[in-house]
Amino acid sequence: MNTNNNPSGDNNQPKMPKFNMNWIYTVIIVMLALLFFTDGGKGFFDGGAAGQEATYTKFQVYVDKGYARSVVVNKDNGTLRMYVRPDKIRDVFGKSAQQVGQKPYVEVTYGSVDGVDKYLSSAMKNGKILDFSYEKDSNSGLMTLFYTFGPIIFFVFLWLFMMRRMGGGGAGGGVFNVGKSKAQMYEKGNDLGITFKDVAGQVGAKQEVQEIVDFLKQPQKYTELGGKIPKGALLVGPPGTGKTLLAKAVAGEAGVPFFSMSGSDFVEMFVGVGASRVRDLFRQAKEKAPCIIFIDEIDAVGRARSKNPAMGGNDERENTLNALLTEMDGFGTNSGVIILAATNRADMLDKALLRAGRFDRQITVDLPDLTERKEIFQVHLRKVKIDETVDIDFLSRQTPGFSGADIANVCNEAALIAARHNSNKVGKQDFLDAVDRIIGGLEKKTKVMTESEKRTIALHEAGHATVSWFCEHANPLVKVSIVPRGRALGAAWYLPEERQITTKEQMLDEMCALLGGRAAEELFTGHISTGAMNDLERATKSAFGMVAYAGMSDRLPNICYYNNQEYQFQRPYSETTAKIIDDEVLKMVNDEYARAKALLKEHAAGHNELAELLMTREVIFAEDVERIFGKRPWVSRSEEIIDDNTPKLEDMPEAVRQAQKEHEESLAKQAALPTDKSENTNAESVEKPVDTAGNAADDAAEQTENK
Repeated sequence: MNTNNNPSGDNNQPKMPKFNMNWIYTVIIVMLALLFFTDGGKGFFDGGAAGQEATYTKFQVYVDKGYARSVVVNKDNGTLRMYVRPDKIRDVFGKSAQQVGQKPYVEVTYGSVDGVDKYLSSAMKNGKILDFSYEKDSNSGLMTLFYTFGPIIFFVFLWLFMMRRMGGGGAGGGVFNVGKSKAQMYEKGNDLGITFKDVAGQVGAKQEVQEIVDFLKQPQKYTELGGKIPKGALLVGPPGTGKTLLAKAVAGEAGVPFFSMSGSDFVEMFVGVGASRVRDLFRQAKEKAPCIIFIDEIDAVGRARSKNPAMGGNDERENTLNALLTEMDGFGTNSGVIILAATNRADMLDKALLRAGRFDRQITVDLPDLTERKEIFQVHLRKVKIDETVDIDFLSRQTPGFSGADIANVCNEAALIAARHNSNKVGKQDFLDAVDRIIGGLEKKTKVMTESEKRTIALHEAGHATVSWFCEHANPLVKVSIVPRGRALGAAWYLPEERQITTKEQMLDEMCALLGGRAAEELFTGHISTGAMNDLERATKSAFGMVAYAGMSDRLPNICYYNNQEYQFQRPYSETTAKIIDDEVLKMVNDEYARAKALLKEHAAGHNELAELLMTREVIFAEDVERIFGKRPWVSRSEEIIDDNTPKLEDMPEAVRQAQKEHEESLAKQAALPTDKSENTNAESVEKPVDTAGNAADDAAEQTENK
């Protein structure tokens, strides 16, 4: 990565050393060392010996009595030290030698050097002292400067250090660079090593961003016809769909400088820092043009400005947004600079940011459909050792509503599960367990339940299965389990229909299936429990949406009270209308509850047989339900699409065909080798999750249906 803003690209110029906080630490250590090696450290080198002050007269008394061993005279500061004999320590200090140290001394201030010299010479002749010497305080001036200015320097450095930590630094760090852009720059986008081959699915999005690559590679092709290179493109879509990956692929394909920055990098505690970083970012980009600027999670700075500051306005954030608006399309020109941005909250962005001339196009990156999920599986399974039991088509059908990130997580989790079981390869059951683990949570077979509780849960889940089996538009059943998983005590696993539109009849059938568990509890146990709380919550929300938003009630037809305002403190309808909505929701839920009870009474024998089978095996599949109730007379939407529009390999992109070829070659090689079968054949020990909080965990995968 190169962050040196050198327009000429001359790398032979000498590089100036950058400021580093280690310099400050080095200076402090050196100053402390000087303190120890000079007079300030004498106590350290004297081994912690004790000392006391005395008058010159007292000093003479000690010498005359023979207490002194040696004397050191300092001519510069007019003091001397008399080191005491070991056997006379208690006479001078009143303490033992262990208490005062090895070399205790008496410090004395004298008047005349000549007088001291004459006295000490006489004492030495008389045998009162062994020797005496002189020393000179040569560092007294330096130490005076240190003691004077040292604290000031220390606090200055401490302030710089604190400012650097609070400001987060700029491109070079330090408080003086706090307004610099913190964008990571890749001199060549292909340094990232990501191209369009690494982006599976999203054919429409890739086609649109491919045009941006062509703009950067061949701008004259478009400008000759009078066209203008777009200023920017906004990638919009749910989390995990590959928006950031798509931007990296654009940089890799274009091969131009690529500036990457997060929206939160503009936000700072200092006023004006965000706007300064915006200007610095575009200044660097202009010097490197043509180039790409990518701002991830742009909603951090691009949120709509409020008319009333008291209603959530933020001057610093708005100043940053204003600077961004000006740089993108102001009086200045940014020729060759294209801005890519990603967000999953496009409805929160300011309208001025979304107008033509700034973000010219919005590219939607949606959740992948069946064909795209297969492509994504092909990409992520390249590095996974799979066996012949893995069916990519089946996995694609079992993961509706999964994003690209979710699918990558499934592949990784399957590999971890296979390794946990000491398998040499990843099998089909490992992938199914991975899906269960991600959606429903971890299995809790150690949770203790009584026989009565277990029977209630079995009746509850069997109620879901029975009612959904006889509702035409209910999602197809896959499996039912009473093994606790996550917060759920049981789960009914469905294969959600990926409908483009949803009718009233379909929503009513799904609501009826949700209420089947509570209805079974009331009919066959005589009491109700808190296990259906999640079912009731979802059914109530669905009914309220049908009445208040979709206009599907008899008393309020064709009325929608949906309001997308961020700050809305009052309902868009009157109290009278609110009462009508409450009545319609209550009537709709009660009608479907009565319908569920009627279906259970009609098929009570099959329901009880299903519950007993659940009590025995803990996990049952759609085949078991079909054996009891017979085949459903209706064909699911998924089966219809799969039968009529099965994707053909020759119609897929080149990347998918290549991946399929590699997959088939690996399977052929594996078939030629001796097989080591270590697959898990006990299907009953694995539960495919789906659900919710409470023992009514059913159809959690139906997340794509909440309209």
